Amino acid sequence: MIKAFRRLSAFILALSTVLALTMQLPALSVSADVGQPEIYVPALEDVHCQSYCVYDKTTGKIIMSQKADEKCFPASMTKVMTCMLSLEILDTDEKLTVSKEALAGLGNDSSLMGVKEGEKVKVSELLYGLMLPSGNDAANVLAEGCVEAFFNKFPADGEAVNKDGVNSKYITDTLRDTKENILNTRKIEAFAALMNLRAEKIGCKGTHFTNACGLHDDNHYITAQDMCTMMAAATDIPEFNMLISAPSHVFKATNRHRAEPWSYVKNSNNLLYDPWLATKTANGLDSHLAAIIGGKTGTTSQAGKCLTLYTVCKNGHDLMVTVCNVPPNYQFYLTMYVASVTAYGNLACWKTDPVERVYGTTGDYKSVNAPADQQPQYDGVEEPGKEPADYYPATPTPTPTPTPSPETEEEMMSKYPPLVLFVKQNTGISVTIAVIMLAIIIMNIVLMIRVNNLKHGRTRIAKRRTPNIGK
Repeated sequence: MIKAFRRLSAFILALSTVLALTMQLPALSVSADVGQPEIYVPALEDVHCQSYCVYDKTTGKIIMSQKADEKCFPASMTKVMTCMLSLEILDTDEKLTVSKEALAGLGNDSSLMGVKEGEKVKVSELLYGLMLPSGNDAANVLAEGCVEAFFNKFPADGEAVNKDGVNSKYITDTLRDTKENILNTRKIEAFAALMNLRAEKIGCKGTHFTNACGLHDDNHYITAQDMCTMMAAATDIPEFNMLISAPSHVFKATNRHRAEPWSYVKNSNNLLYDPWLATKTANGLDSHLAAIIGGKTGTTSQAGKCLTLYTVCKNGHDLMVTVCNVPPNYQFYLTMYVASVTAYGNLACWKTDPVERVYGTTGDYKSVNAPADQQPQYDGVEEPGKEPADYYPATPTPTPTPTPSPETEEEMMSKYPPLVLFVKQNTGISVTIAVIMLAIIIMNIVLMIRVNNLKHGRTRIAKRRTPNIGK
């Protein structure tokens, strides 16, 4: 019996020792830090692309460029023009019916919104499907809707003309075909004619479109400078800025998609989520970037990877940035290349007018992976599309009183003994362990008392049974 008690006592003592030692170990805490290394944007000479351009919309001047007037394929950057014309011609609340022709020729390599033949979809939904997941199907549906609306709003025998000063007679003359035949079989061609007219009117000299979505065609091309010009024109439309700045969107139910919502999409422009990448140059200089409002990506095997952006410098200048044709071997680096051109472009703009008019840093609500010391404090541009003078009120918002930052793990470990540190970080666990240890200690005491009593009892019994030899 005594041996059993001794074994149980030894086990309890060992368990107590293990728990006590455990409390002396550093507290184990879950951390979201996956050891991401510090990221540096490449220098301009290390940016591999066919061409790039940084255009200052505020002054009307090119800030920085490389082969900006060289023809290249735009891929889905084409949709900037499609979106601009759709916002001008169509009512965003009306519904368009998806035709069989709109979905024809869109193979597996096409990026799609996912609409179906016969589906009735609001224009506003199609616009999100156009600009976020870069849906070629959405582009074609919008193009067909625009041509039908154009013939209705601007009849050939009427006086009404569009922003470019033409009516539907321009389409029939350009395509050398009848209205009926164009509406039956050539609506995409008719829309391309309107696209080319707008490009010419806004000053594009090296651009020609053949479709609304950007699928490759040897006669479908732009230049980096022209793409910046198109972005500058499109950003005059507030709804366009809302679309390109949207991180994600969910699509409402339709007659062909009954679920609510039936799809969730994210913006394909990675710099929208990590604008902090463009806040420093390769050598660590502050780029004076205030915000990345948004942009449009493009990818085909012939065009490589492309991206056009609307950014704002801290001096209040609106800058359009376009990078064309990042080759296949370097396509993984598109975001970093555009971040580099954006950083150097904003820095060059700042040097021409080093006056801070837009306060803050780049989009605090969109930062995802920025290191702690680069996390922005508040959004510098509250409403995309405002005039530079209106970005912030005349009376600056008072700087909020900073709250003390929590102690880092290193600071706590150097400041407190391991046991105290564990208790501070794991109050609930510490209380539980303390209760268990107290119970174990009490059990040890009880066992020791009982063992001691047993030993004394056996000694007394032995004395009684031992004969008194002396007598």
